[in-house]
Amino acid sequence: MSQSSHEFDDLLDKVPRLQNRTAVTELSGGLTNRNLKISTVSGDYVARISSNKSSLLAIDRRSEYENSKIAAGIGVGAPVFDYLPEFGLLVIGYIPGKTYSEIDVSNNLSRIASTCQLLHKAAPFTRDFDMFVIQENYQKLVTESGFRFPNGYHQYTHHLSRMKAALAVLDEGRVPCNNDLLPANFIDDGKKIWLIDYEYSGNNDPCFELGNIWSEAKLPLSALDELVTSYYGGPRPEKLARAWLFALLAKYGWTLWASIQSSVSDIDFDFWQWGMEKFEDVQESFASNKFEKALTQVTQKSLLL
Repeated sequence: MSQSSHEFDDLLDKVPRLQNRTAVTELSGGLTNRNLKISTVSGDYVARISSNKSSLLAIDRRSEYENSKIAAGIGVGAPVFDYLPEFGLLVIGYIPGKTYSEIDVSNNLSRIASTCQLLHKAAPFTRDFDMFVIQENYQKLVTESGFRFPNGYHQYTHHLSRMKAALAVLDEGRVPCNNDLLPANFIDDGKKIWLIDYEYSGNNDPCFELGNIWSEAKLPLSALDELVTSYYGGPRPEKLARAWLFALLAKYGWTLWASIQSSVSDIDFDFWQWGMEKFEDVQESFASNKFEKALTQVTQKSLLL
């Protein structure tokens, strides 16, 4: 076993299925937790070890556990084996396959749309996810804790209000969403795409899911159009505008997530720079003609319906 594995020996020994482990490897990519691949004679598992600081980020670990089981039950998420909330430990199955990069997302948009459709038809998740509410809570926390705001962050309050009003016009309700589908949260086993990491999962507008996927993969607008068209089975201009606006909202909210993480996280990662890249996109988008056009387009039903 690697040297880093011994750091968690006592914790892993609390789970009987992990006691006879033959190898422990730390997996890269976790920004709110540590992920370990555990090999045993009976199979491979992933131990997700979270910090109690994650509650500051609107993460509910009990909800993550319950929603992970729902996703596993429909064959979209990894199987769930053990949950020790007092130790911040969730044990799930290890899925062998290709972890996606941004280019992989770009090359598999129709398959991703189909997988999202499956998840969105699942039984309701245990809580809702509303980035408008989460952004407000993040903003309050950053203010009260004395954390950093990007220069000019507060000047977009009116933009946010206009966006919220426009999105409400054709609101069709919420479905179970992952809400955090970075490229690394897609695993392709060659037959199907799995969706992993349900710490931000909750019932949400499906267009938030689509817009956030596009945003996190840093793809051109044509890719968002392809993703939305694949998901809805044909061109839907109002849904394209909806997904684009939700992507903008996501970046505005995740900017403060990064501010919080840069102040409290023990993970070696430049959260502030990560957030500033999103905020630069936010500034450009709010100032663009595209924003004004999207506010109108999102309120107009497609003639194809």
